[in-house]
Amino acid sequence: MITSAVAIEQWELVEPFEIARGVMTAIPLVTLTLTDSDGNVGRAEAAGVDYDGETPDMLQAQIEGVLPLVLAAAPNDTVNDATLQAVQELLPSGGARNAIDCALWDLRAKQSGVPAWRQAALAPLRPITTVFTLGLGNEADTRRKARAARQYPLLKLKCDAERHVDVVRWVREEHPAARIAVDANQSWTRDLLERVLPPLAALGVEMVEQPVKRFEDAQLDGLRAALPLAADESCIDRASLVELVGRYQFINIKLDKCGGLTEALAMSNDALAQGLQLMVGNMCGTSLGMAPGFLVGQRCGYVDLDGPLLQSRDRDYAITFTDGVMQPPSAALWG
Repeated sequence: MITSAVAIEQWELVEPFEIARGVMTAIPLVTLTLTDSDGNVGRAEAAGVDYDGETPDMLQAQIEGVLPLVLAAAPNDTVNDATLQAVQELLPSGGARNAIDCALWDLRAKQSGVPAWRQAALAPLRPITTVFTLGLGNEADTRRKARAARQYPLLKLKCDAERHVDVVRWVREEHPAARIAVDANQSWTRDLLERVLPPLAALGVEMVEQPVKRFEDAQLDGLRAALPLAADESCIDRASLVELVGRYQFINIKLDKCGGLTEALAMSNDALAQGLQLMVGNMCGTSLGMAPGFLVGQRCGYVDLDGPLLQSRDRDYAITFTDGVMQPPSAALWG
């Protein structure tokens, strides 16, 4: 018999983290633990999608409500492809499905002794470089954060409708060698985007993430952008891709949005087939949340899995980060 435990946890950030939607000081996470009769343990975490109204209590209720049906699809309490497929059929995309799906991937790896990357038909995992994200702030704070981040080769800068080109200029002055991407979190209009793209390009910005409001992506039609654009909030799962082709060059795959590693891998295949390039992102979770995303990151042009670097503490057997370079997660952590 597979038993389960669901817990809601609060993870404090190193300092307040501001984006266009608001300020965060801590991240609530839902942690799922599955244990079989042989003592094999599968774990995962989910933050959910707050701007879709997902809350920790909601995720916990969804997980506990559907788990008996999911585990009934595990013959002799052994996780297989049919078990993973049951999750896809019983839950929509979102944080609850992410937690169950990733915990099952972990448990299957522990039961079989075959690591998750191999079961996903990936090449052996290699280290990857993640962006390091600087939240919004005033000039003094932004310059301070940029100086403190000089060891990171790739930065992502949060922007809003008022703070954009100046933010990049401040960071460029403090960290001249940095590669830079910016993330507007839906706060720009087509008109503002057209005005800021040339100076951003002149400052060496490589990519702009989610400039306009989600589901209003049609305003990008016909735009001759000087920089590639990445869809984040507008990119949910495979069904959302059709609206992004021709408007964005990258999609940001987040397991909390698409509903787990199973969908993320399928989504990456579909996106590449449709000419979209890949980015993997996170919802500021711990190493446990980054580990399955690390597998997706093997396929990505941009990796944004810096959640643990923003946290004041991390899980046991945490992923090792050295100047933004992530080592593959250990089996003791996940997968």
